[in-house]
Amino acid sequence: QVQPVESGGGLVQAGGSLRLSCATSTRPIGSYTMGWFRQAPGKEREFVGCIGWNDGSTYYADSVKGRFTISRDSAKNTMYLQMNSLKPEDTAVYYCAADLRGYTGTYYVKYGMTYWGKGTLVTVST
Repeated sequence: QVQPVESGGGLVQAGGSLRLSCATSTRPIGSYTMGWFRQAPGKEREFVGCIGWNDGSTYYADSVKGRFTISRDSAKNTMYLQMNSLKPEDTAVYYCAADLRGYTGTYYVKYGMTYWGKGTLVTVST
């Protein structure tokens, strides 16, 4: 069982930056992908990006490409989401997720992942 736990959400002005963290208590063996999703009020959950734990390869949604960066610290079993040039439309609850099946980013865009955190709220003010 993998239980992701997010932290780092808060209120930031448009154009500002924020870093989210996601920690897991254990590091599963084998194919392991972690990702970020978000859900804005009144909207469906959407994929933000993901990272392959073994090789560090990343995949991003077009809406955040060039502004958001996902990284990981293997020693700490922690993934990060660095968000720069934030816009009001980035306001959402951000969820950390994990998956052990080794699928591609395009799969996770459509179907999501297996294990989910409870979410952390990011509010971008004008």
